[in-house]
Amino acid sequence: MSLRSFGLVVCVTAFAAFAQAQHYKAPLASDGHPDLQGFWANNNATPLERPKELADHPVLTDAEVQAMRKKSEEMFTGKVDAAFGDQIFLTTWANVKGLKVGFKSTDGETGDYSSEWNDHRVWDNRTSLITDPADGRTPPLTDRAKKLQEEQRIARQRPAQGPEDRSLGERCISRGSPVIQAGYQSYFQIVQTPTAVMILTEMFHDVRVISLDNQPHVPAAVHEWMGDSRGHWEGNTLVVDTTNYRPRAFQGISSEKLHITERFARQDAETIRYEITVNDPDTWTKPWSLMIPLQRSAQPVYEYACHEGNIGLAGILAGARADEAKALSK
Repeated sequence: MSLRSFGLVVCVTAFAAFAQAQHYKAPLASDGHPDLQGFWANNNATPLERPKELADHPVLTDAEVQAMRKKSEEMFTGKVDAAFGDQIFLTTWANVKGLKVGFKSTDGETGDYSSEWNDHRVWDNRTSLITDPADGRTPPLTDRAKKLQEEQRIARQRPAQGPEDRSLGERCISRGSPVIQAGYQSYFQIVQTPTAVMILTEMFHDVRVISLDNQPHVPAAVHEWMGDSRGHWEGNTLVVDTTNYRPRAFQGISSEKLHITERFARQDAETIRYEITVNDPDTWTKPWSLMIPLQRSAQPVYEYACHEGNIGLAGILAGARADEAKALSK
């Protein structure tokens, strides 16, 4: 079960919130810049990509948002499967439209997540986190990325030859960076000093240290799962430039050319406006951008001891070896 219930269900108009942010005066940290410190949550229900059935529907009406929120509370009670990523929005929308669509997190049998794992979602009027391109969809993948996706799909359908056949998440290596979609334990802690900003993600306990000392990035031959981040202030906005990623560090398919630009700005007392631009010419045919409103959390992040309890990966590999032995015995 999730370690906490977020306990906040919000229905706001994204454009009104943005307008409000223009007049908000954030409290200042000791260095005179806006104070971003504290615990923050990404429990936003907005899907990453605009559903195709809403292609000409960039925003929901207030009545539609209220109907979505109510239906979601009726459906995800803890007695059904959990839904992650875009599935909460997609399943809820289908049911609001009377299709009575169910959802299974994997196969509907032993080992599935219960919706007890789903924190209450924050709803707004947008139909995609993606703000550019205007259609709310990620740009087409390159041929390299398409080939990698297909190889990963095939690998998931066969007995694992080794841990490398499984995802970074299953191997407890990293959730990737930056983390953009709500799952469970989608919480962050920000610590701020005049020379650096630290961002700790609860899931996997990944830690990013963002230098503010105007130093250049590390040499191009150095690659890290979190990348190499350099930050600076543009007015009241913290701008973070990250390069030097290892391949597959983002969305499981990114390349060494991945370049991420992030912008953090206080929207109001309870919200950080978190904007991300993704530029990876070896993976997507053009850059794309999104915006996530991070909500203040009254609770701290908790330990995420993935490696210590990762019996799932051991079971996957043991099962594959058992299948092989059984085949040889025949």
